[in-house]
Amino acid sequence: MLRVRDSMTREVITLGPGASAAEAWALCREHKIRHLPVVDDGRLAGLVSDRDLRDVSPPGGDREADTLRWVRVGEMMTRDLVTISPFDTIDHAARMIYDRKIGCLPVVDGDELVGIVTSSDMMRTLIELVGAHGSGSWVEVEVPNEPGQLANLTDVIRDRHVNIAGAFVAPASRETYRAIVLRLETRNPDGIVRTLKEAGYRVITVESSPPESVHNPFEER
Repeated sequence: MLRVRDSMTREVITLGPGASAAEAWALCREHKIRHLPVVDDGRLAGLVSDRDLRDVSPPGGDREADTLRWVRVGEMMTRDLVTISPFDTIDHAARMIYDRKIGCLPVVDGDELVGIVTSSDMMRTLIELVGAHGSGSWVEVEVPNEPGQLANLTDVIRDRHVNIAGAFVAPASRETYRAIVLRLETRNPDGIVRTLKEAGYRVITVESSPPESVHNPFEER
């Protein structure tokens, strides 16, 4: 089972409560990050985000620069933080981020800040879990809503000597049937689709993805 420690960013950029908003803004821009934990005497004291920094700086040239220089991070940071343990599960972290509508969770072990996990980290983990980070094919199959169907499907595909990069079971839309979506490491799934149909399965959707883009959508956290 995946834990927060498997997805979190370990090399966390931090600053102290006495740092200026200008320093915080410079760190966000330099490291392309949106969240900065504030650490005081080795303990997590708060969190400042790029949104906080935008809110505190009025528009208008030199006035904006002056404001960012004299406002201290400790005056504007969020103190009532929601944190998570590195040993919590990934799904727990994802639910907390979604339910609380927050962008990140500082990861603490005791009093020590050991990492940070963001909504971008959650999305990257999801993509890795379903195998969507490279080229391949999606095959969606309708199966009876009863135990053992995923194993039966993988047996059919195993005989075709194609690797399964990921799989997930969709919620049952009907009482007697549900969909299983498979991510296959092939861009030509025609033979597998034919074999599945011959085995009596109803193939709902087949889609091949292009090669992985060189752009990294997770370079900002």
